[in-house]
Amino acid sequence: MNPKPSKRLNLSVQYACNKTGLPLRADFVRWARAALVGGGEIAIRLVEADEGQALNKEYRGKDYATNVLSFPYDIEPVVSGDLVICPALVAREAAEQNKPLAAHYAHLVVHGMLHLQGWDHENDDDAQAMEQEETEILAALGYPDPYLDEGAA
Repeated sequence: MNPKPSKRLNLSVQYACNKTGLPLRADFVRWARAALVGGGEIAIRLVEADEGQALNKEYRGKDYATNVLSFPYDIEPVVSGDLVICPALVAREAAEQNKPLAAHYAHLVVHGMLHLQGWDHENDDDAQAMEQEETEILAALGYPDPYLDEGAA
């Protein structure tokens, strides 16, 4: 008899940047839980651009800060991994894209959580499937489709 897999989410939020104006831990929990199938041991680290750039260079070979990095460690028996988010970039992107800041954070957490569970967007079919999954999760959370071009309406 196999034990039932855990549905518990153990989420820690680490602030390596100014906390002013950032979402609450409860927001991160809600967004991560919405994208998680089963249980999870997840850390979300909010960093300044220099740390984000150093991590992106070391692990992806790209010498610039990025909005979210995913570091998956395990999927079974529960998802375990880290998400690194750069609030300065998130705020800049939200402003440039004319999106509410909370909606952009929700999208990036959902996107990162899907990566931790093995989703990717390396080819067109995978990208389309991942975008569809993100859109459905975000709609259930009450957020608009992040892939709609606001200027096209």
